Amino acid sequence: MEKFFEQLRWQDLIDIAIVSFIIYKIFILVKGTRAARMLIGIGVLLAISLISRFFELYTLDWLIQSFWTQIVIILIILFQPEIRKALAQMGETPLLHRFSSAEEMKTIEEIVKASQGLANKKIGALIVFERNVSLNEYVEIGVPLEARVTKELLMSIFHPTSPIHDGAVIIKKNRIVAAGCFLPIKLGADLKKTYGTRHRAALGITEETDAVAVIVSEETGAISLAVNGELFSNLDMETLRGKLTNLFTTERERKWAEF
Repeated sequence: MEKFFEQLRWQDLIDIAIVSFIIYKIFILVKGTRAARMLIGIGVLLAISLISRFFELYTLDWLIQSFWTQIVIILIILFQPEIRKALAQMGETPLLHRFSSAEEMKTIEEIVKASQGLANKKIGALIVFERNVSLNEYVEIGVPLEARVTKELLMSIFHPTSPIHDGAVIIKKNRIVAAGCFLPIKLGADLKKTYGTRHRAALGITEETDAVAVIVSEETGAISLAVNGELFSNLDMETLRGKLTNLFTTERERKWAEF
């Protein structure tokens, strides 16, 4: 053991720390996604490979070794969304911070305009922002879109003639990732009887996660905002814009402070 520590260089410590950090980030990145189950599957194949070699199961070992020769291409195909997400996170540097802020503010502005337009026509809507807690389980049962956030698109989605107008729109990284998503409904005698399904869904998702939800009432045209299981009702455009800006500006500054 003493000989091991004598031969250990400071470069080795840095090397181990970097590799450990990369592995940790990979686990964080795939946690709660389909990629996590895929990694488990790859781990099982690795175990089978070791067993086949130990017991000299040559045919099985040959099949698995043939699979390993293509593993890089397979991993790129399987983990394409996670790789894209990781590269995007690597690009989140202070030099790009101003651009990200501008894009975020544009997204907020489009949502505020869409909310006002929907409210004027008394068209119900539920728009949910994903933050730190993943909403993938709700995204997967909705209709995938992966589209830029615009007032026109949001109003089209929630128009009564749209087949997906009853569900929620989920926004992630300034993109509409899915529409027609069904969320958990909050139940309880303490809730106002005037709260409809959209308000209860907004309260439910913001209690279970750190998401933020904008609701437009179909009955009254009132705009509400749900945060941490709390509802702020009867908001005008300026108030909604201010609250959303404060929420996401505060979150962004906290993230950079922690970084």
